[in-house]
Amino acid sequence: MGELKILTKHRGEKDTHTLAHYKSVGGYEAAKKALSSLSSEELIDMVKKSGLRGRGGAGFPTGMKWGFIDRKSPKPKYLVCNADEGEPGTFKDRVILEEFPHMMLEGMIIAAKAIDAHKAFIYIRGEYTLSIDRVQQAIDEAYQAGILGKNCLGTGYELDMVIYQGAGAYICGEETALINSLEGRRGHPRLKPPFPAVSGLYGCPTVVNNVETFSAVPHIIKNGAEWYAKMGTPKSTGTRLFSVSGPVKRPGVYEIELGTPLMYLINELCGGMANGKKLRGIIPGGSSVPILTAKECETANMDFESMVEHKTMLGSGAVIVLAEDTDIVETTYRLAEFYAHESCGQCTPCREGTHWVAGLLHKIKEGHGTQKDLDLILSLTVNMEGGTTICPLADACVGAVRPAIEKYRAEFEARLTDSTHKKQVA
Repeated sequence: MGELKILTKHRGEKDTHTLAHYKSVGGYEAAKKALSSLSSEELIDMVKKSGLRGRGGAGFPTGMKWGFIDRKSPKPKYLVCNADEGEPGTFKDRVILEEFPHMMLEGMIIAAKAIDAHKAFIYIRGEYTLSIDRVQQAIDEAYQAGILGKNCLGTGYELDMVIYQGAGAYICGEETALINSLEGRRGHPRLKPPFPAVSGLYGCPTVVNNVETFSAVPHIIKNGAEWYAKMGTPKSTGTRLFSVSGPVKRPGVYEIELGTPLMYLINELCGGMANGKKLRGIIPGGSSVPILTAKECETANMDFESMVEHKTMLGSGAVIVLAEDTDIVETTYRLAEFYAHESCGQCTPCREGTHWVAGLLHKIKEGHGTQKDLDLILSLTVNMEGGTTICPLADACVGAVRPAIEKYRAEFEARLTDSTHKKQVA
């Protein structure tokens, strides 16, 4: 276990975003193989056997998701790439979009063949201006080279691909809100069922996958499902990109084999804590997942199973490191305020709950809170989670807030005006 570069193998080389470079390292060979000699069933079966799970947050098995599509349906099938990377602390998809866009396009071509889609959309967050330029350049190159269009790679398969720019709404990272946005509607998540595989974009069967998920597909088709499945753990196969931020010596994006110890990533690859600071805790998968204490970090591995055992998640692959001098109360308030701001307002537990939680945390942060306020936050979080809303944004707020209060409760109580608790803390 440790660093293992597959997606980022050629990082640092010149002009990796160009078609010329990508073809020089074997680019589009897997797509040619998929379009000319593999059936949809074979492609889906290969991805299933590889064990590839979604790299956007939920970790749902990719092959299974593709298999839900009814390819015999008379309706058009649509393929959508979710490049709306908006989870705080996450910037790993940006590396692919800016440096390896053709790898993502190749994965999308293979996925299109697997589900019999002839139209694909790439939904990119509007702030990623260089990413948008690089992906558009890659699409243009692919059309000019006959890789996209009416006769993809000379195989007779037709596929068109376009970019759609998001407008800064975090909620549009949720796949049904993204679909609504693509249709020109307000970015509100949809009730499920029906799921996108049955009724997605324009009411047609649709698959939505993350940038990194698509980028892993060409390597699986080229090298085989067994090759990919040997990496990682039995239930968390392959490699994954993690964006590490915070007071470490070498923050950045790292590709590691799933199952690698979290502290190996921090101490060996990132060089350990900067400026001699001690570790306070780590949010291992983006702002919406429960925080791990320094003690918990010692036994946590970067795979889906280990994170579940530690009652957190890999999420979006954002590793946010907190040092000993981090104000946990301030950090928790800022995360709650983010979710309150980004709530679409459809569901009462989310619309009202996130604002209540953020307001109470602000009160505590400023030193005006009471024990009742702290208890009320914990009570509110119970009513916000577990399927009370259409999408998981309320659950994300709960994941950011409640574990922080439970694990660092003394810091919150130290801010309360209640003299009894101040004496206990003292």
